[in-house]
Parts: sequence; structure tokens; C-alpha cells
Amino acid sequence: MIELFVSAFTTLFLVIDPPGCAPIYAGLTARASAHQARAMALRATVIATAILVVFALFGEQLLGALHIALDSFRIAGGIMLFLIALDMVFEKRTQRREERAEKLRATPEVEDVSVFPMAMPMIAGPGSIASVMLLMARAQGTDQTLVILGALLAVMLLTFAALVGARPLIRLLGSQVEAVITRLLGVLLAALAVQFVIDGLRSSVG
Repeated sequence: MIELFVSAFTTLFLVIDPPGCAPIYAGLTARASAHQARAMALRATVIATAILVVFALFGEQLLGALHIALDSFRIAGGIMLFLIALDMVFEKRTQRREERAEKLRATPEVEDVSVFPMAMPMIAGPGSIASVMLLMARAQGTDQTLVILGALLAVMLLTFAALVGARPLIRLLGSQVEAVITRLLGVLLAALAVQFVIDGLRSSVG
């Protein structure tokens, strides 16, 4: 059971990649208050956990009933992530926030990124959904199922800690460094998004 837990934990940790999600989240919530950022981090983690647990328990039946291939998730998630990456690189999000501030100075609005793009597809993305479904398919009996779900919950707790801890660290570096990091992460996110689409197309064609 310990070996199964370590194997499942390692797989999910590498696929979900909490250290990689954290700085992207910090960039997306740069103008939110600390309380708002923590609330969005908690919401994103809870929603992503719920999505992954549902797919872990009912994923094969659900996709089969809807006649949806997992490659479709890869392609759709890649396109959505690419649009977010463009906003990060060209600072369109900042421009939109400034326009909102002009119109709604009395009630400034902070964009909620907890559901999209953080919970889905950043945390509960095609890779993590596929991984948890594959792990559950190999589980034999209730005990192994609970071990895999325990590994998933452990990874999600680390993900929440990473999201909460990344923002203060980025803020300490200063706004100029933050802007550079956000743009660099945007480029990396764009590359990741394109890879999602390529993988989805390659699998569907192959």
C-alpha cells in the first residue's frame, strides 16, 4: 500500500505540478487583495479536487456516455490556456482592469480566476484527469482505491499551499521583476498550451 501511495502521489504531483501552477496563479492574481487571493486559491483547489474525484470514480462511464474522447479535453484545454497566455504576455489583462476601473471606480472589480483557468484546466487538466483515471483503472479493491484518493488529496493540499505561498514571494521581488516573470511564464504557458493541442491531435490522428 505504501508503494502504491508513493507511486500515485509522485505521478499526480508531477502531472499537476503545484510549483509550476503557483507562479502562474501569482501572476493572475497580482491585483487582488491577500484575502481575495487566498479565497480564490481555496476555491480553485476545492473545485479541482471535486472534478478529479468525480473523474476518478466515474470518468470512464461519463466520457463513454457522452461519446467524448480524452484527446478532446487536451485540445480544448490547450486552446483556452493559449488565450490566457496571450493575455499574460501582452498585458491585456492589465489594460482591461484599467478600463474597468475607469467605469467602476466606486466598486473596483477583481477577476475571479479560481474556476477558469486555475481549477480547470490548469490543475484539473487533461493530464491530471487522464492520470487519475489510469491510476483508478489499475486499482484492485476498495483499499487501493482509497489509497489513490488519499494520494490525490495530499497533492491537492500541497497545491493549495503552493498557490497561497507564491504570491507573497513574487510581491517581494517587486513590480518590475513580477512583470518580467509574468511575461516569461506567459510564454511558457503558451508553449504548454500548444503542446496540449499537439498531443491531442497526434493521439486522435494516430
